[in-house]
Amino acid sequence: MKKYLPSITLFILVTMTALGMSAEIPSGYYTSLNGKKDAALKTAARDIIYNHTQVSSYSDLPRYFRETDRRPDTNLWWEMYSDNTFYLSSFEGMNREHSVPKSWWGGSSTTAAYTDLNHLYPSEMRANSAKSNYPLGTVLTTTFDNGVSKVGYAVTGQGGGASKVFEPADEYKGDFARTYFYMATCYAGYLTWKYTYMFQDTDLTLNQWSQNLLLKWHREDPVSQKEIDRNEVVYGFQNNRNPFIDFPDLAEYIWGNKKGQTFSTALPTTPTGEVNLITPTQDMELDFGQVAIGNDATCNLYFNGENMTGSLTLTLSPKSGNPEMFSLEDESINASLVNAESGYWLNITYKPTELGDHTARLIISDGGLVGSRGIALVGSCLEVPSLSVLTATNPSDITDNSYTANWEAASEEIDYYIVTRTRYVDGAASVEEIEADVNSIEITDFDLSTSETYSVQSMRLGYRSPMSNVIVVEHAGITGVEIAAPLGTAYCPGGIRFVCGEEHTGGRIYDTMGRLVKAIDVITNNMEVMLPYGVYYIVTDQLSTPLGIIVR
Repeated sequence: MKKYLPSITLFILVTMTALGMSAEIPSGYYTSLNGKKDAALKTAARDIIYNHTQVSSYSDLPRYFRETDRRPDTNLWWEMYSDNTFYLSSFEGMNREHSVPKSWWGGSSTTAAYTDLNHLYPSEMRANSAKSNYPLGTVLTTTFDNGVSKVGYAVTGQGGGASKVFEPADEYKGDFARTYFYMATCYAGYLTWKYTYMFQDTDLTLNQWSQNLLLKWHREDPVSQKEIDRNEVVYGFQNNRNPFIDFPDLAEYIWGNKKGQTFSTALPTTPTGEVNLITPTQDMELDFGQVAIGNDATCNLYFNGENMTGSLTLTLSPKSGNPEMFSLEDESINASLVNAESGYWLNITYKPTELGDHTARLIISDGGLVGSRGIALVGSCLEVPSLSVLTATNPSDITDNSYTANWEAASEEIDYYIVTRTRYVDGAASVEEIEADVNSIEITDFDLSTSETYSVQSMRLGYRSPMSNVIVVEHAGITGVEIAAPLGTAYCPGGIRFVCGEEHTGGRIYDTMGRLVKAIDVITNNMEVMLPYGVYYIVTDQLSTPLGIIVR
């Protein structure tokens, strides 16, 4: 972004230069990039940034956005998709936006990319809907334009086969380019690209036309103070950084005019033999998000260092808040594990026994450290939610290749909606779940099925409402509404708990290969079934479409 803007107030310590345009990069963080070039350089960058602490959940993202995407010295959201005014006190009218569309890799919520703040931004709802899952590009003929975001038909040579492209405002083009560089690097080899408009499963990840476009935007819109500040805040949450913000020239060494040349960070290196705990950093905040009473949440904290001389000692300070609500998988970590290139992951669990906000402080000491290092642990415990059955309503804007699925908004507080979409092609059915922030969603690949159905549930704190009625959509329009006996699931460690308004008979649970895992003659409300970790589909005599579930 070209414009200089004042620094966002940070909750972590940041050292800035006299120009106010750069932050202190932790000693040793980028050491492994030195002396590398081309594919080896990209792989070295990936190995640094992929190992990061995941934020607590998708539903908690607005709480993180309040730190990462706040306009300086105001109570306003800083969103890059419109010029609307949104106040931090509410997330109404906004969406959680995967700037690299989650559909491109299949959208699995079990991948780190699903909640990676380095590519997630708050977005105005209408712009997000118009953007859909289109690639970035230069719009030639506009179909949507709100003065900041454009959607439409691309100039020749762009789009990668997509029907349209999304073009952000000039002042944000570099921001999006560096976000895409990050994603193409961080998840290379970890994600399989279902849509290959811009990304592909090769060493460079980006195809040629997208390399050209992103490098152009990257050069024309240099790194801004907004990006620098956001990078620091994200680092405080996730313990990883966007290297293309810290080193803008890095993109040139991988995709641009410095390919074939050896890269150097030009940063001071840790003196030989000096103890250096690279991560976690002092005063990092590990946020477990909101948890329903009786449940728990586990976060992973990444440890990596150089020349540690002994085991690290981990303790929960007895003087800090509510240490009894948190537990550590290990109370010491061997130096060899911390010094290893792969580092070490520590599991920390938040299991609240009473309602309210809870905090603790993890103290890291020994191992050759001078003094100690403190990490903040925070979590919030709420009542188990009571969720009502939703009502799916008729679709709108039906065309040959798209339609909008609709439903009545939930009457209680929820995190998001889950739309169960079943596509029928030559009599064969395929089921997918789509998350939505508002009570409608545009379906853009309707032309790939002969007919479809959709139903909807709400989600809150890991609990699902019972399934709604089912709407049937044909290419000629709506052919009918099937009222299914509502069936839903709620959180149950190591399995599922059924939620239903009436008994279901003929229950059958299948895995993703179509194999029968378990048969249940009668399913009753609150019945629990233990299952191995995985994805399953449930059918009953009363359900007209399979119910997809994930067991964690």
